[in-house]
Amino acid sequence: MKKYAWAALLLPISLFAQKQALSDEALISGKLPENFLNPLPRVLKWTGDDKVIVNMKPSPSENQQNLMLNLKTGKREDFSSDLLTKTIQPRLQVTVKNGDLYLLSEGTEKRLTNDPEKVEKNPTFSPDSNYIAYTKENDLYAYHLKSGKEVRHTQDGTKTILNGYATWVYWEEIFGRGTAFRAFWWSPDSKTLAFMRFDETKTPMFPIYSSTGQYGFLEETRYPKAGGNNPTAKIGFVQPDTPGITWADFNEQDEQYFGWPKWTLDGSGLMVQWINRGNDHLKIYNVSPKNGQKKLVYEETQKEWISIDEADERLTLLDSGKEMVIISDKTGWKQLYLYSIDGKLINKITDGKYTVTRVFGIDQKEKVVYFHARGIENSARFDLYRVGLDGKNLKRLTFGDYNHRQISASPNLKYFATTYSNTRTPMAVTILDRTGKRVKELGTAKGDELDKYALNLPEIVRVKSNDGKFDLPMSIVYPEKMEAGKKYPLMISIYGGPDAGTVYDQWGWSPRSQWMAREGVIQVALDHRASGHFGKEGVAYMHRNLSKYEMEDYITQVKYLISKGIVDENKIFITGFSYGGYMTAIALTKHADVFTHGIAGGSVTDWSLYDSAYTERFMDTPQENPEGYKNGNVMNFVDRYKGKLLIVHGTMDDNVHLQNSIQLIDALQEKNKDFEMMFYPGGRHGWGGNKGVHYSNLQTKFIYKHLLEKPVPKGLLR
Repeated sequence: MKKYAWAALLLPISLFAQKQALSDEALISGKLPENFLNPLPRVLKWTGDDKVIVNMKPSPSENQQNLMLNLKTGKREDFSSDLLTKTIQPRLQVTVKNGDLYLLSEGTEKRLTNDPEKVEKNPTFSPDSNYIAYTKENDLYAYHLKSGKEVRHTQDGTKTILNGYATWVYWEEIFGRGTAFRAFWWSPDSKTLAFMRFDETKTPMFPIYSSTGQYGFLEETRYPKAGGNNPTAKIGFVQPDTPGITWADFNEQDEQYFGWPKWTLDGSGLMVQWINRGNDHLKIYNVSPKNGQKKLVYEETQKEWISIDEADERLTLLDSGKEMVIISDKTGWKQLYLYSIDGKLINKITDGKYTVTRVFGIDQKEKVVYFHARGIENSARFDLYRVGLDGKNLKRLTFGDYNHRQISASPNLKYFATTYSNTRTPMAVTILDRTGKRVKELGTAKGDELDKYALNLPEIVRVKSNDGKFDLPMSIVYPEKMEAGKKYPLMISIYGGPDAGTVYDQWGWSPRSQWMAREGVIQVALDHRASGHFGKEGVAYMHRNLSKYEMEDYITQVKYLISKGIVDENKIFITGFSYGGYMTAIALTKHADVFTHGIAGGSVTDWSLYDSAYTERFMDTPQENPEGYKNGNVMNFVDRYKGKLLIVHGTMDDNVHLQNSIQLIDALQEKNKDFEMMFYPGGRHGWGGNKGVHYSNLQTKFIYKHLLEKPVPKGLLR
């Protein structure tokens, strides 16, 4: 990667002399010149082997519209709007209205259940569409469409016993928010329904207060804090129209987690991923739905941790039913392995110091894997590749010095739509075939007028870490017209969590960023060694010491900029939300000799206050690692605080509890420290609407007051 040439620091001035500047009014209002940026084309749906429906401009003179493209002939084809609707939606649909189930078919609506005092959740068709499974007051049900019969499969659902409905910590940290708390799974043959039963009885209740109404109320959440009592879990199997449960052969009292499971393709077994509470010993079992017996087919241990929340992407079952592909980072880099279904290693599919991020599909006839990876070309870019299941003939399918971050694969893996860009090139979309040939250019966000204007675009540079082991990536937007010898405020945007970087070689220009450049602010995004650029080798540094290496690397990058004589050391501002809020809070306290200003949103301030599944994955328990928790606790360093910190939190945050910010505020007050704070009533872990506008304005006011030391320009506040 080309590093920034400091000798050419004044180069942007000559570029600005050659091009037209965007007006202050355009940047402040966000109303850019006509044909400056275009709407980006979108793939709506793949239809058939060679056809795709896209939203795009047929020509520069036409408006954006839905088109069907025949990629084989290269021609447009007429299509009915019904095709798009029917392609996206199943023939039968089920919805929940006023707590009851309704069946939608051919434009008609039929009520299925009538239980006004209970609410059905997560209705899910069986693969053959004969049944609908759902939960009601934490019990599991199945409804037979032909007979109209409802079967209740569990009888013990309560506020703390959950059948087929996930606990908060499983939803947030293991299954993922997109699952909507669903914890049941149909077999491919529709004959069996697997589910998880959770017992939260011993998990402490955390009260979340709402100020709504005259007296307010408490929202009770069973939330296991680090080192506390987790919910127990076990796995059961039922037949949709027959009472009776077969339980899988696990001891629910063990300290363990289960990942998102997958049925074998013939429905004869459920592939269950199990991990110990220490998160360092993974097992994959093939569990029989007939008798609950389990057979170990894969086992892995690591010194640091294995992420059970990656269970769904870890395992891909091949159509033959005899083989499976597993993603593992056991070598320090996430790679693909081919195993037999009974757990015998056949061969490595990929190998090297790069990260496989996703398998798009496997062409089992051709024995080829299509996958997404970063780091083969550049760790700040993603590319699409193909490789044989035997590990031979690795080929890059995407092109150029671009970040191909978004890929849409056709169902038959014959075509791939890629959305690509880099820091200098706006996003564009093109369709490739399976050989990497560019079949159809769908369009670009770049308008004809864009090149007429001088833009402050990010540059990516690499800074050697303090220990010399890593070239740390940094994205920089310089002030619009830098003056030699002048020092500028530095504004740092970060997240900072494990394997969650912010520096990518992709289009990121915005009117807001350009305006801040015009106002004379250096804007940077920083990534540390554990941000994903350096595989698990880098991420593993975070084990048992969250904040140590992140801040060490951030400080190295900041000091590098200071050494260039362009940064005002009295105006080093850092901001982030969630883990980024934690980074900001620890920066303004433990590292107050470097960082002077910050806005910390939704921040963890003490890892013993956060949930068990996430925290212990990286830190182990407070009992096992007291020193790590001590060193990462913001409150232990408030005596060093000397700058200006704005603390922001939603009062009903059920993820990072308001308790975190309250304890930090208490500690700062006890030390007689000056700070600012803003709470958003009813706000969760983030907020929109007018509160979102208020938060945006709050940040703008803070920057102008403390970094720019002048009034906010008229019109900039929303």
